[in-house]
Amino acid sequence: MRIHLRTGLVSLLALGLLGWFLRSANLGNVWSAVRSARMDLLALAVVLVGFTYWARAVRWQYLLGPIGPTRFRTAFRATVIGFAASFLLPARAGDVLRPYLLARQEGLSASATFATIVLERVLDMIAVLVLLAIYAYGGPARDVPEHLLAPVQLSAALGGTLALMLMGLMFLLASHPERVGRLVLGMNRVLPHRLAHGLAGFARAFSQGLAVVRSPRPLATALVWSFPLWLLIALQAWCVTRAFGITMPLTGGFLVQALLVIGVAVPTPGAVGGFHEAYRFAVTTFFGASNDAAVGGAIVLHAVSFVPVTLVGLWFMARDGLSVFGLQSLAREAHEAEMPPS
Repeated sequence: MRIHLRTGLVSLLALGLLGWFLRSANLGNVWSAVRSARMDLLALAVVLVGFTYWARAVRWQYLLGPIGPTRFRTAFRATVIGFAASFLLPARAGDVLRPYLLARQEGLSASATFATIVLERVLDMIAVLVLLAIYAYGGPARDVPEHLLAPVQLSAALGGTLALMLMGLMFLLASHPERVGRLVLGMNRVLPHRLAHGLAGFARAFSQGLAVVRSPRPLATALVWSFPLWLLIALQAWCVTRAFGITMPLTGGFLVQALLVIGVAVPTPGAVGGFHEAYRFAVTTFFGASNDAAVGGAIVLHAVSFVPVTLVGLWFMARDGLSVFGLQSLAREAHEAEMPPS
């Protein structure tokens, strides 16, 4: 019952966001903009999508290294299936499913593997904010009105500070996994004994999954890989934007992707609604795009970003004997495996 209620609420949220996104659009003009978009730039954007998932899998292997050896093939397949699951299922199910699939195939701890996904998000935040700062404090941004640019600069500074604080917290957790476990186990004075032991085991395994934080070389390598990854994503946004005739400097993609990260955080299947409105807002507010061109660009960029990986993910799933319903069951199983018993 609770799952059905959550699905209903998420669906209503997606519909509400789509309604807001399309509120002022002339669908005839949007269709004309889509039909006249440059196909060479759209094709390049699709090719870039493939390279982003290759880069994600390579980076993930560096984060997983201190936990245990992994094969690139397994990391790549789990990454693609996980992102496909996030498009098909609500609540970003792929973030839990992806580490679970890899841990099951490589014989690793599911909780420790899940911790690398959290670390991945911090590295993503650092890369996105550094690129945003390059845009905000660089030459092309000088054409942006001060009342628009100042909040972007402030966000980059505050976000960078938060990312550094998170890295420090992860270092503390990674340095003392047994102490973290004992600290959580001490909660048995206020929690049921079984739950306290479950939480302690989860906290210990999670802290062990952050072991790469204690290893400067693989951590630095993973951080370095984060920049080409997000440069590729920014270049996708730039290609699609320019395909619709919207004037935007190459570094403008750094701003667009930062806003898209916020839109994708909305827990709708495939980021429907949040992704679209974030892109529309970015290109109309900062780059003077017409609303109809921005709506068309948002729809196409969303398709470019999610449809290819979903199709390849479905193909991988079919080869592994999985269906979408099976994927949903597997996601529930992953939640149970990675969370402590209640």
